[in-house]
Amino acid sequence: MPELPTNLKGFAHVYDRAHINTDEIIPARYLNVHEEAELAKYAMEDIDVDFVKRVKPGDFVIAGENFGCGSSREHAIWALRGAGIKVVIAANYSRIFFRNAINNGFLAIECPEALGIVKSGDQLELDLLAGKLRNLSNGQEATFVPISDFARELIEDGGLLPHIQKKAAKAA
Repeated sequence: MPELPTNLKGFAHVYDRAHINTDEIIPARYLNVHEEAELAKYAMEDIDVDFVKRVKPGDFVIAGENFGCGSSREHAIWALRGAGIKVVIAANYSRIFFRNAINNGFLAIECPEALGIVKSGDQLELDLLAGKLRNLSNGQEATFVPISDFARELIEDGGLLPHIQKKAAKAA
């Protein structure tokens, strides 16, 4: 897997509310689908029917508290990634969603101030090492705790399973 870049740029899709649950990210009626490209067609459809029409590869989702609450559902990460979302920036996450994101090689950043400085359509830049979110559309900034070295390693390896396989291959 390629190294995770230090700086990421993308456009914002803002959901200014708390408790967006996994059933809203990918409705349960699609849980029989396992391909990211197919799941992507239905990402966020119950809260934003035009999401998949607007999202472009590399875009960011910005949301409030407790993002990804509800059922433990890897499909939620797969749907967002399949739709082209590079990172979700939320005030905070349900613990299981956050763990599923990292274990699936998906970037989830906690930044409580993001909703206060970003609106949908703004161009953003994330400095992952410095822990800075810059809104390039309005010049505002917010800080966040940078991801741990271990989380970065898991994301760069493509998730927990590829990471374990990589470590096992080196040990053999």
